[in-house]
Amino acid sequence: MPEHSVRVLIVDDDPAMGTLVRQLIRAQGLPEPRIVMSGGEALAVGEPFDIILLDHQLPDTTGLELLASLRMREGRPSVILITGNGDESLAASALRMGADDYLIKDQSLPKLLPQVLERVRRTRALRDALAAAEEDLVRAERLAAIGQLNVTLHHEINNPLMSASAEVELMLERSAGPAERQSLESVRQSLARIRDVLKRVGELDEARTKNYVGDVGMIDISAAPAPAARVVPRGEALLLMADEDLVRVVSLLLRHAGFTVRQVIDQEALGRESGKLGIRLVVIGCAGFLSDRPLGGFKPPRDHLYTLVALVRGDGAAEKAAGANHTVTLPFDPGSFTEEVLRAIEQGDA
Repeated sequence: MPEHSVRVLIVDDDPAMGTLVRQLIRAQGLPEPRIVMSGGEALAVGEPFDIILLDHQLPDTTGLELLASLRMREGRPSVILITGNGDESLAASALRMGADDYLIKDQSLPKLLPQVLERVRRTRALRDALAAAEEDLVRAERLAAIGQLNVTLHHEINNPLMSASAEVELMLERSAGPAERQSLESVRQSLARIRDVLKRVGELDEARTKNYVGDVGMIDISAAPAPAARVVPRGEALLLMADEDLVRVVSLLLRHAGFTVRQVIDQEALGRESGKLGIRLVVIGCAGFLSDRPLGGFKPPRDHLYTLVALVRGDGAAEKAAGANHTVTLPFDPGSFTEEVLRAIEQGDA
C-alpha cells in the first residue's frame, strides 16, 4: 500500500493490543498510527483519519455507542470494530450501524487485519473515484447545457446584433452633431461588448463559476480557458458490467488514460461490437451477472485484437481459462487500475 494512502486511529485501552496493531500497520508501509485509550479521547482528536480501529470495550463507553459519532467526523472515516469475543449479534449490530468490518482479538488477528485494511482502503479509493466520476458527469452535463445555450444565443442574437451594428454605422456616417455622435458611439460600444460576450461563451471549455450576489453564482466567462492536459489517444474500450457505479468509475479512469469508452448492454452486443476496427480494450465486470459461467458466458474469438480484462471476486483462474488476458480483483485499486490495464495491453502487443 502507498505510504500516504491511509491514516489510522487506534482506539484501545489495552497497551499490548495497541502495540501489536501498531506493528501490523507499520508492516503494511502505512504512516505511524495514533493511539488513544478511551472514547472521550477519540472524540477529542482534531485531525482527520481514514480508518478507525475501534475496541468495543472501553473504560468510558462501548464501540457501538461511539460508532455513529466517529463515522460523522471529517472525511467520513471507515470504522472497524475489534472485540475480545466472537459475538455474532454484536457483529451484526456493528455492521447494521455502519461499521465497515468486524474483527476478533484472537490468533487470526495478525493475518486478517492487513487484509481488512487493504480491502477498506480500496473501497474508500473506489468511493473517491466514484465521486470524481459523478463530478465529471455533472461537468459534462453543464458543458452540454452551455453548448446548447451558446447555439441558442447565436441563433437568436447574431442576426439582430449584426443588423443593429450596421444601422449604427450608417447613422454615424450621416450624423453631424457631437452629442448625437457620442450617443451612437456609446451604442456601438455596447453592441461590441455583446458580440464579445457571445464569442467568449462560445469558447468556454469549463463551467467555472464566481459569486454574483451573496450565494448566487454566475458562469465566469472572463477567466482564460484552462490549458488542456495532453492525453495520448489509445483507441476504443468497450465495457460490459451490471454495476452502474462501477461503470462510471472504470469509464472515468479509462477516459483519463486516453480511451474512448462505450458501454454495451449484453454479451450479444459485446460480441458484435468487439469485432469492429479500433476496439483496443474490452472490460467485463463478472460480478453481478446472473450467469455463473466465466466472463458471464461471453466467448472471445481466439484471433481477437483487443485486450480482454475481467473484474473478478475470486482468483480469476476460471476467467483466464475462458480467454481473459488479465484479471483485476474487486474491489480494485483506482490508483493502479489503469497502469495494470496498460501493462496488459503492452504485453499483448509484445
